[in-house]
Amino acid sequence: MLSTLSITNYALIDSLEVGFDKGFTVITGETGAGKSILLGGLSLVLGKRADLSSLRLKDQKCIIEGVFKIDTYGLQSFFEENDLDYDVHTVIRREILSSGKSRAFINDTPVTLDVLSRLGENLIDIHSQHQTMQLTENEFQLKLVDALANNQQRLAVYVKSLKAYRKAQGELDRMMEVQLTANKEQDYNTFLLSELEKAPLKVGVVETLEEEYEQLNNVELIMEHLSKGDQLFNDEQIGVLSLVTEMRQSLSKLVDFGANYKELYQRVQSVLIELDDINSELQHIQEGVEPNPEALEQVSSKLQLLYNLLKKHNVNDVSELIEIKNELADKVFETAHLDEKIALKTRELQDMQSVLEEQAVVLREKRKEVIPDLKSKLEADLAQLGMPSASFQINLNAADSFTATGMDELHFLFTANRGGNYGELKKVASGGELSRIMLVIKAILAKYEKLPTIMFDEIDTGVSGEISNRMADIMKEMSGDLQVFSITHLPQVASKGNHHFKVFKTEGEERTMTNMKKLAEEERIVELAQMLSGNDLSASALAHAKQLLGSSI
Repeated sequence: MLSTLSITNYALIDSLEVGFDKGFTVITGETGAGKSILLGGLSLVLGKRADLSSLRLKDQKCIIEGVFKIDTYGLQSFFEENDLDYDVHTVIRREILSSGKSRAFINDTPVTLDVLSRLGENLIDIHSQHQTMQLTENEFQLKLVDALANNQQRLAVYVKSLKAYRKAQGELDRMMEVQLTANKEQDYNTFLLSELEKAPLKVGVVETLEEEYEQLNNVELIMEHLSKGDQLFNDEQIGVLSLVTEMRQSLSKLVDFGANYKELYQRVQSVLIELDDINSELQHIQEGVEPNPEALEQVSSKLQLLYNLLKKHNVNDVSELIEIKNELADKVFETAHLDEKIALKTRELQDMQSVLEEQAVVLREKRKEVIPDLKSKLEADLAQLGMPSASFQINLNAADSFTATGMDELHFLFTANRGGNYGELKKVASGGELSRIMLVIKAILAKYEKLPTIMFDEIDTGVSGEISNRMADIMKEMSGDLQVFSITHLPQVASKGNHHFKVFKTEGEERTMTNMKKLAEEERIVELAQMLSGNDLSASALAHAKQLLGSSI
C-alpha cells in the first residue's frame, strides 16, 4: 500500500508531501491543475525514465519519494535476490540531478531502473487511458484468462522449459554451422596436425639440435684440437702432466721445512689431480668423436623441418607450435565426433520439445475450462454498466509454434448490440465501451493477482449518470481487498471515495505551482457542487452534493 508520496522540484510542484490510507481514494481537480504531474512523479518512483525537463528549477535536483507498506506482499525473496534490505515500510527514492543524470534507491541502497521497475510492478498498477488500449492486445487478453485459470505457476514452469529449449536449439544451430565449415577444413587440419606430430616438438629442442649440428658439422676441427690437447697433456718431454708431476716431486722434499712449503705442495697435488681428471675426460671425448655424415644429415633434416614449421605457422618458438598442435588435435577430434554430438543434442531437443508440448496442452486445457465462466461474468458485469446486449466470443485454438505464453491463439471478439457482428475489440468497441470493459476486467484481475494498489486515471471517461455510479461502486467494492485510487472528473465517482484529495494550482507573483490537499467533509461538498455546476455555486448544487455524499456513506 502506498502510504506516503513526497515530491520536490518536479514540474509545477515546488514541494509536496501527502499521506494515503487504505480503501477507495478519489482525486479531483480542474483540467490542467496538475493531476498528470502527480501521476508522472509516481511513475518515476516506479521506474520510468526521467529527463532534465522534469526539473522545476534547473539548478536544483528533483527528489520523489514513496513509502510503501509491504508486510503482506510476500516480497522478501525479491529483496534477498537483489541484495536489498527488507523493511515492511519500504522507501523508494528517485533523484534527478541538474546534470540530467538520475539515481534510484530502495531503502537507501542504490539500484538500477530495471530492479526498480520490477519491484514497482508488484506495488502499483497505474491504469492510464493509454493502457486501456492494451485490452485490445492478445497478450493482455491471455493474461486475463491465465489469471482466472490460476496458470501463473504452470506458466512459470513452461517459460523456464522454453528458455532451456531455446538455449539448446541455439547450441544445435551453432553445431550445425560449425559442421558446415569444419567438414571443409577437416582434411587440411588433419594434414597440419600430421606434420606437427612428425616433428620432434619439445621445449628447447631447437637449441639442442643446433648444438649437435655444430658439433657434427665441425668434427674434423674438433678432432684436431682434441688431439693437440692430448699431446700437450701427455708429451714425455714437455707434457703438462710430466712437468707438474716433476714439480710435485721437487716440492715433496720441502714439506718438512715448514707449513708454507707443505701448503704449496698440497696445492700442486690438487692441481695435478684436476689435470689428470681433465686428461681422462679429454681422452674419453676424443674416443667418441668421429665423422658421421648420416647423423649430420638427420640432425640437419630435423632442424630444417622445425625452421619450416616455425615459418609456416608464423611463430617464434617451439612452445607455440606445441600449442597449435594441441588446438588442431582438439579441432580434429571435435569434428570427428561432431555428428555424434549433433545426434545427441537433437535427441535432447526432441525430449525437451515433448515436455514443452505437454506443458502447453495443460495450459490450454486450464484456459478452456475458465473461458465460459469468464464470458458469463464479463457479460453480466457489463449489463450492470449499461451494456445489456454486450456479448463475447472467446475462442482458443492450438498454434503451430511455441510462444512465451504456450502454443495457443486466442480470439477475443465482441459486439455491443444484440444480433450484431462480432469483431476485434479495437475495431468495434467505442472509447466508453472499452473503459467499462477494462474496469470490469481489472476488477476480475484484482481478485486473482492480489495487486496491493491500483490507480485509475479517468477510466470513467465517456460515461455519466447511473453508469458512472455503477463504475464507482465497482471501484469501491475492489477497495475492500486492495488500495484503489481514481482520478476523476465525475461527481458521482468522487462522492464514493473514502478519501478525497483535490489537485489545484496557485499563482504567485513569479510562478504557478501545483498543490494537493485532502478535503474535509464540508470541503468535499463544495468540491462536488463545483463539479456539478461550476464555480457559481447554487443551493441546488450544494444540496445535490450533500445528497451524493450522504448516499455514498
